[in-house]
Amino acid sequence: MTLPTGSRSPALFQTLSLVADPIAFFDRYSAKYGDTFTARVLGPSSPPVVFLGRPEAIQAVFTTLADAFEFGKVTNVFRPLVGNESLIMNEGPRHLRQRQLLMPALHREQLHSQGHLIVDLTKKQTIDWKAPDAIAVREEMSEISLQVILQVVFGLVPGERYERLKQLLSKLLEAITSELYSMQFFFEPLQQNLGPWSPWGQFLQQMAQIDSLIYAEIAERRSHSLDSSRTDILSVLMMARDDSGESLGDRELRDQLMTLLLLGHETTGSALTWAFYWLHQFPECLARLRQELDELGENPDPIALSQSPYLTAVCKEALRVYPIALISQPRKVKRTIELEGYTYQPGTILIPCVYLAHRRPETYENPAQFNPDRFLERKFSASEFLPFGGGSRSCIGMALSMFEMKLVLATVLSSREFVSNLDRPIRPARRGITFVPPDRFRLTVVGDRR
Repeated sequence: MTLPTGSRSPALFQTLSLVADPIAFFDRYSAKYGDTFTARVLGPSSPPVVFLGRPEAIQAVFTTLADAFEFGKVTNVFRPLVGNESLIMNEGPRHLRQRQLLMPALHREQLHSQGHLIVDLTKKQTIDWKAPDAIAVREEMSEISLQVILQVVFGLVPGERYERLKQLLSKLLEAITSELYSMQFFFEPLQQNLGPWSPWGQFLQQMAQIDSLIYAEIAERRSHSLDSSRTDILSVLMMARDDSGESLGDRELRDQLMTLLLLGHETTGSALTWAFYWLHQFPECLARLRQELDELGENPDPIALSQSPYLTAVCKEALRVYPIALISQPRKVKRTIELEGYTYQPGTILIPCVYLAHRRPETYENPAQFNPDRFLERKFSASEFLPFGGGSRSCIGMALSMFEMKLVLATVLSSREFVSNLDRPIRPARRGITFVPPDRFRLTVVGDRR
């Protein structure tokens, strides 16, 4: 087996290096070995793990060689949260069926009907922002993102069930960003229910409370005739039918809702935080964006907003410089393959690396520089710009995330003037599985925009 070059240091050392600082790990290894390299980062007895940054290799993994891989236990870490029926837990025909049922509900055109709701939620969350308030951007963006999920995805309206579920989910989502708390999802021996005071027992109790509220909402919807005029994602999913006329069961519905929550909450909030950070580091970009937004007039149509070229470029560039997910879903080789002169035997792990692909000087001139113009000057392929992964395993919620990101950013910037408390470059801070500006990042409200 011929593999790309890589470090010869012990597997445990490599594993700890990646866990401690993934961005520094990728920067160091790519500088030494290039944008495709072999590492051993899955513990002391790790199999070869090959990180891929070249677009040609990534495209092959996503398309022509897609049937040469399996996902196996790669996604098991998410199972306690999203359940066995989640889209990300399944493979083959079952995965394809679920994806076909989910895609229409999350299609761009379907989401347009929710545009005014997303704008209204943003305005309500920010209505009390006054000069000289110092806004904790990530916290505020995460709050908006959670409300969008509860109302746009779950289809809930404010009330007792809404408030209770919001409270429980906020507590859960905050907890899983803690490295200590999240360790129990990575190590099965820690998953022992020793009563309500044990960590795993508390988690199971928490999930039971969340599930009871979700199932109550589903049961209430089923007790009435399904309303075809409702456009929230849960309602659309409940009306969806596969080729044999079958619909999603209660467990499948619950698991898909939890998947969209887990994959869409912290990620969208973090991406928005980066967008605000970069725009206030580069005032000329902020001025140009505001000019584009002002030309749309007061209270523009959300669809027109979402199609604004520079707004779209800003959001894409924020997702490029520091992608929220540094890697795409790992693939385990199940039959011997040849790829770019290398031979990969069964058991080898191939990982399309979003961070490496987004930092290639051959693809992006001055890749560490924030420059939205690059997305106006050319169109990048799905293997060059892949913040949501790619192929059949790309993030199902990417259209919702981009739509929400653009509407929230435009709504806030159209109504307030800010000044950043950071005047120098910063290093991303780990927050669960995402990387965000440090919590000390604040935007101080200067005044309203008229």
